[in-house]
Amino acid sequence: MRYAGAEWLQLIGVTRMTDLDNRIVEFSTNHIPEKDRIAFWREHYGHVMLRADLEPARDAAFEARIASLALPGLQLMEASSSPAKISRSGRYLADGNDDVVVAVNRTGSVNIASGGREQSLREGEAIVLSGGEATSFHRTSIGRSITLRVPRAMFEQTVVSLDDAFMRPIPADRGALRLLVDYAGWLLNAGSSIDQQLRNVSVRHVQDLLALAVGPAADFADTARTRGLRAARLKLAKSYVVAHSHRRDISVGTLAASLNVTPRYVQRMFEADGTTFSEFLIGQRLARAHRLLCEPSASQIAISTIAYDVGFGDLSYFNRRFRQQYGLTPREVRGDRT
Repeated sequence: MRYAGAEWLQLIGVTRMTDLDNRIVEFSTNHIPEKDRIAFWREHYGHVMLRADLEPARDAAFEARIASLALPGLQLMEASSSPAKISRSGRYLADGNDDVVVAVNRTGSVNIASGGREQSLREGEAIVLSGGEATSFHRTSIGRSITLRVPRAMFEQTVVSLDDAFMRPIPADRGALRLLVDYAGWLLNAGSSIDQQLRNVSVRHVQDLLALAVGPAADFADTARTRGLRAARLKLAKSYVVAHSHRRDISVGTLAASLNVTPRYVQRMFEADGTTFSEFLIGQRLARAHRLLCEPSASQIAISTIAYDVGFGDLSYFNRRFRQQYGLTPREVRGDRT
């Protein structure tokens, strides 16, 4: 039986779907009759979105949940499932897609086969795959994974040697990998709540972290380790501040916790960049206030409301810092005559 529109979305368990610009979809088998789950997954998710086939374990009911986010230059997918084997081969390879795929095994056990080689992934480990190669992802126990796909050209512009990287496990304790997983999870959770500009910046940051996690060519490894990870963490820290600058409770401590580093490490990162956490935060709040003051749609909003909405708790302090930053008062920027 075939379904269409909202009825189909409800039946296959799609719990969230945004506009095509964001392309966020969540899929779950929870509300699908057990006898229909495999067929629906293959027809509406495997064949269309993943371009892959599914072979579930015969001795267990098939269960799966997938959240995917597609952005220009990046596709993220977080999935959990019962034991199953997902394969991309044969007719699916005819689409010519040669994206670089980084698969991270969050929990459970997984066996990977691609290019005539096989690898087993323990919890927290990752592996680099080619979308142009026949590949199988065999989950042998219940577990979770996160997968990132980026255009091959992105890696070719870095110091990463793809020929050396394919089918080479990435250890779970690699700092860049942990940071990458945290960032990808944040993007998947944030979804459409972040604006286009921040999404574009986030894609670049994820690509940078991917290159660091995969690992540079041998002759560049030492330099990348000393400079690259700190630079990537600074980018992630700034993105976090940009996204949360309106919150009154944002602090060095909350930022450090999100990065899994110490508050002093965060302070040193900003100091090495020629600023401080507090000054960077204030700059972001002032910039947001300036944008709002220039928008015609906000012309009737009280300046005090704008100040509080962007994160300031003291109107006098806001006015003073705004004038220092822009050489004009908030009223002058908006063009108020009174």
